[in-house]
Amino acid sequence: MSGRLRSFSFVDRITRLDRDGTGARVEGHFGVPLGVHFPASLMAEAVGQLAAWSAMAQLDFACRPVAGLAGAVLYHQLPQPGCTLQVQADIERCDAEAVAYSGKAFVDGRLALELQDSVGPMLPMDEFDAPESVRADFHTLRGAGVAPGRFGGVPEPGLHELQVQPGERLSALLQIPELAEAPYFEDHFPRRPVFPGTLLMDALATLSLQLAQQSPPLAAAGPLVTRKVSQVKIRSFTAPGAQLQLEVVLQDIDAQRARLKVTARSEDKTVATARIEVAPGSTP
Repeated sequence: MSGRLRSFSFVDRITRLDRDGTGARVEGHFGVPLGVHFPASLMAEAVGQLAAWSAMAQLDFACRPVAGLAGAVLYHQLPQPGCTLQVQADIERCDAEAVAYSGKAFVDGRLALELQDSVGPMLPMDEFDAPESVRADFHTLRGAGVAPGRFGGVPEPGLHELQVQPGERLSALLQIPELAEAPYFEDHFPRRPVFPGTLLMDALATLSLQLAQQSPPLAAAGPLVTRKVSQVKIRSFTAPGAQLQLEVVLQDIDAQRARLKVTARSEDKTVATARIEVAPGSTP
């Protein structure tokens, strides 16, 4: 397997794949290694990857889905190092244009994440990876699977030049690592490295938490956590070494929650938008 399925792969084994027309139910699991940075957004990545394996296999690996739209991501608990994620995805529709799906992740039998109303546009596989290699990886995952503990973690978001107006907005520059600086580009993707959309959402959530923590009445509420990310739109790819301008704007806030509008831009081009809700809570 060399270096494949190691640096940004969150399915150790696909344990179930049942198809019904253009739909399917697919299940699998992933062991979160000890001692690595594993942001909660990667639970959504695991669901998306599971759906992608089903979609790619259905289209005989001629196409692959990429991040596009997500209606909502609901966080119920955070993953702890050493836990095992049980992941499932329900494919509602899959064709050469797009895959539509929803899914869930569980930790120790308890619901940890829900991903609702997601759509991934399909693009030619050979732009991103060798179809024969992806087919072989799929057969490995459908068989004995791969050994857990391969993932080495991801770095904290490289945020710079923060400018904050408490109670209003916070902006920052996000420096995307160069190709040689971030192992996750090996999996995402071998022929066309792309900064993962889930890591972009993690950076925007990090800023959202910072702004809410500096804004009354949540400034005195103790630790905050991300509860919901909705209306996600990934509009374009971000290459290694790029720099993005991130902005979070506070929409409303009370003692129970804060709702924020978030945007990522590359110069004058909008790369991604979403809505994020944060609330008081504890982290593992």
